Amino acid sequence: MKDILEAIMAAENAADPARELASISGLPVPDSYRGVVVRADESTMFEGLPTRDKDPRKALHVQEVPTPELGPGEAIVAVMASAVNYNTVWTSIFEPVSTFKFLHRYGKVSPLTKRHDLPYHVVGSDLAGVVLRVGPGVTKWKPGDEVVAHCLSVELEDAEGHDDTMLDPQQRIWGFETNFGGLAELSLVKANQLMPKPKHLSWEEAACPGLVNSTAYRQLVSHHGAQMKQGDTVLIWGASGGLGSYATQFALNGGAQPVCVVSSPEKAELCRRMGAELIIDRNAEGYKFWKDEQTQDPSEWRRFGERIRELTGGEDPDIVFEHPGRETFGASVYVAKKGGTIVTCASTSGYMHQYDNRYLWMSLKRIIGSHFANYREAWEANRLIARGAIHPTLSKVYSLEQTGQAAYDVHRNAHQGKVGVLCLSPEEGLGVRDREKRARFETEINRFRGH
Repeated sequence: MKDILEAIMAAENAADPARELASISGLPVPDSYRGVVVRADESTMFEGLPTRDKDPRKALHVQEVPTPELGPGEAIVAVMASAVNYNTVWTSIFEPVSTFKFLHRYGKVSPLTKRHDLPYHVVGSDLAGVVLRVGPGVTKWKPGDEVVAHCLSVELEDAEGHDDTMLDPQQRIWGFETNFGGLAELSLVKANQLMPKPKHLSWEEAACPGLVNSTAYRQLVSHHGAQMKQGDTVLIWGASGGLGSYATQFALNGGAQPVCVVSSPEKAELCRRMGAELIIDRNAEGYKFWKDEQTQDPSEWRRFGERIRELTGGEDPDIVFEHPGRETFGASVYVAKKGGTIVTCASTSGYMHQYDNRYLWMSLKRIIGSHFANYREAWEANRLIARGAIHPTLSKVYSLEQTGQAAYDVHRNAHQGKVGVLCLSPEEGLGVRDREKRARFETEINRFRGH
């Protein structure tokens, strides 16, 4: 691993970084590597505890693991940096189910997928790094290529996946429903997960958008999602968070009007830094959408809707960008305009949504379920990052050994934007190849740092 890192570091400030990185093809692939894992024999460790009290720091371990066999259509990547997503948190607290059930099911698909069914799970659904090896049949990528990875893993052996790969019966999220994820020194990916690393970003900056940026793109922009258009009013929950910070940028970049819902003055300020003007601090304004665990409060829906119209000059949201789930979904359905769209992915506050169907059916509203993104959508989202139209929202960076703390902070919502993790990279700020472009966007790239 030391030789691999030295080869990658030789590209720093080199006149021809690609030439330096090409030497990586002559290096052997290590027999093992360090990765962040959860262990099957600990999957019941939090039984009986409330979700909030389950501590990712107790379940996530950094340990040496064997390097998996490289199969057809696959690549092994030397991971310079990764990031923490909510699915890493869910894996670490074994909710809603232990991910070992996913790995066991995947292991039954073929002799090759059996590799994934192990008593440990290397987690992580983002990476930025350098291709180390490619398997048979891979022609687009070669050792030495600087890449980021999106997290869609598909087999594409069934007809259903060939119109939209998200509909493939064997669609999975890499690092969550498959093994050998990105929070590690090496990672195993399918070659059709790879995309070019944006040259003006550091490793940790390039690693952090993948999952959330692609998810927000499909959910809000794609024809598979809400198909946002110029002039739309878009209500965005958690607008300074991992998903919401990209949704806010897409709305602003696409000529829409975001109404940003946040939970603190600091988060409101981050939205203003992105260019948003219409902001609701739900804590400061005291919105309580539930009277108790079983009963919602429609009067709070109405108060919330009135506040939105006050900000927009009388307009209701054309689109509600939903991801908190149970806590907010009743309000989301209520405040969407007649004929409007509630597009939902994830349910970080609970999966069992409740809403008053009168406000859906009688007002001709639509609920659209959206899950990650297909390769084309992920590629387009990454292309916008590379062009400098959308920017990373990296706020803090941890070491690989601190991944448990990073996941704990995300679990407790003690973060802004995205938090990154250095894997092989020895320090922050490495991997920038286009400093001239970076100089044009330095302020935007760093607007979340330190929060």
